[in-house]
Amino acid sequence: MDAFYASVEQRERPELRGRPVIVGADPQGRGVVSAASYEARRFGVRSAMPISRAARLCPHAAFLPVDMAKYRAVSVQVMDVLSDFSPLVEPVSVDEAFVDLTGTEGLFGSPLDAVRSIKRRVREETRLTASAGLASNKFVAKVASELEKPDGLVAVAAGDEARFLAPLSVELVWGVGRVTAKALRELGLTTIGRLQSVPRSVLARRFGKHGEHLHDLAFGRDARPVEPFGLPKSVGAEETFATDSTNPELLRTTLRAQAERVAAELRDGGFAAARVTLKLRLAPFETHTRSTTGEPTQDGLELYRRARGLLDRERVTRPVRLIGLSAGRLGSAGVGQLALFDPHAVRRERLAQVIDRLTDRFGEGAVIPAALLPRKGDIIPSG
Repeated sequence: MDAFYASVEQRERPELRGRPVIVGADPQGRGVVSAASYEARRFGVRSAMPISRAARLCPHAAFLPVDMAKYRAVSVQVMDVLSDFSPLVEPVSVDEAFVDLTGTEGLFGSPLDAVRSIKRRVREETRLTASAGLASNKFVAKVASELEKPDGLVAVAAGDEARFLAPLSVELVWGVGRVTAKALRELGLTTIGRLQSVPRSVLARRFGKHGEHLHDLAFGRDARPVEPFGLPKSVGAEETFATDSTNPELLRTTLRAQAERVAAELRDGGFAAARVTLKLRLAPFETHTRSTTGEPTQDGLELYRRARGLLDRERVTRPVRLIGLSAGRLGSAGVGQLALFDPHAVRRERLAQVIDRLTDRFGEGAVIPAALLPRKGDIIPSG
């Protein structure tokens, strides 16, 4: 979907159409931009940008809070349209999905005809535009979908993937973040075509297994299927402090609360997590992440212990703007042997189930760990 949150807001409020719209945190606060309309993007505003910077770039924009209930309702409409064209729909986020059109020609004509029909149906049923990429695999389709926004449609014929990708920036390759992009630029590899010219063995020596993956993607090779019933990739929570902090007690207490929120969401979905990731954003806007992997768990105290270990090793000396905890490598609950190593794990699991029932009945915060009870002089973080 094109500038999804902002486009939904413009649809709902006609006076905002044609105006810059920025959805996210309070412009007087310290959060980030969640979405920016195309009118706002002309001023350099982008998603994930600090909201204060967006306010400086485009002070005349309409700044609106995130309304996830509204966006999810529209997302359901979009996904329903996609499911009419194929049973193989893999949602990536609230505003994006992969659709496998293999074998649908008898119903909807050529894949290109089907995509045109999908775009038309989405517009008719939501009054919003979508951009699409059509290709033989997920990676190339994703890249193609980004090239002619808004309301774009780019098709890449099978066998033409490498030529299509060659002139594009190497930063469009999945897995090329800021650090990898810098390393590639230092090697003179600024385009995917340049990346194609490097032997697979050379990339493997420089980047390990990741280098082999980069080589495959540079030529448009991606064998992953569309998986409609896959598990979510991760569950997380984060807080932006009203004032940058180096207070270790505040950091630990915030992390403890996040661990409980993430654990409750894991239990609600029937998942357990093997990987715990700590996220720290240091002033002014430098983000660090650290991860650890162990036995799958959905226990808030265990999640906190693992994240706390990462925090203690980080030895924070600079002010922290944001702290977050996420749980990944999800699997079905009950898989793993944590209880064998922690005799209290089963007891805590039963207690957590009781707390979940009390929360359902009396609301969030009805029962919380004693460590999270506010004390005189406590600083409460703003989220």
